[in-house]
Amino acid sequence: MSSREEQLKAFGRLLDIMDDLREKCPWDRKQTFDSLRQNTIEEAFELATAISRHDMNEISKELGDVLLHVVFYAKMGSETGEFDMADVCNRLCDKLIFRHPHVYGEEAASNAEEVSHLWEQVKLKEKGGNKTVLGGIPDSLPSLVKAYRIQDKVANVGFDWEKKEDVWAKVHEELDELQAELAKEDGGEKEAEFGDLMFAMINAARLYKIKPDNALEQTNLKFIKRFNYIETRAKELGRELKDMSLDEMEALWQEAKKH
Repeated sequence: MSSREEQLKAFGRLLDIMDDLREKCPWDRKQTFDSLRQNTIEEAFELATAISRHDMNEISKELGDVLLHVVFYAKMGSETGEFDMADVCNRLCDKLIFRHPHVYGEEAASNAEEVSHLWEQVKLKEKGGNKTVLGGIPDSLPSLVKAYRIQDKVANVGFDWEKKEDVWAKVHEELDELQAELAKEDGGEKEAEFGDLMFAMINAARLYKIKPDNALEQTNLKFIKRFNYIETRAKELGRELKDMSLDEMEALWQEAKKH
């Protein structure tokens, strides 16, 4: 592994390259905060995909792409005199120190759960920070992740089930309400009721220490792998999926589960 000196040298090299690109490359010169925004979102999702696949080589690569965007924004901030890379780093350092009074102050926290509770209290006291418990949740978060963050934040201030097992009654209640709505001719509230059921299931996941986004992505990847197997086997058999019966595809699905 690299030494601290080597790491700092590499970061300095990146800053120098960013200076060169901003000065000499027409594409890089043209970019603005708004033009880079969507690319930044895509890079974050690509990193998340690499993490879900536990591909360390790909994680390292995607981290570099995300870091490029951090450096790029800092460079553009320095050009307007608003902020630079030192400001970004120092503000982050100050925030980390402030939010870890159990490390840098007099507070005590012996486990991760106690730290989470402490964080929510500290963030409400932070200058320029969140004024409400749910105030720091970004509007643009994917709905699944946002639901988990909402539930996690309110739980940290005591708004939670007394026993995690109690959540299942709520799940069944929401399922019953959805089924009742689906049974109606108009079913005008079916989307709302489906959302309530999903929210309850995400709450259950949180209580049982399951990250619902990770869990769903694992299932997505598993389904893709198995369906690709069906498609490949069908071609080997000289068949088209659209011409196969459901029973035939189910037989190949069962084969896929063994591979």
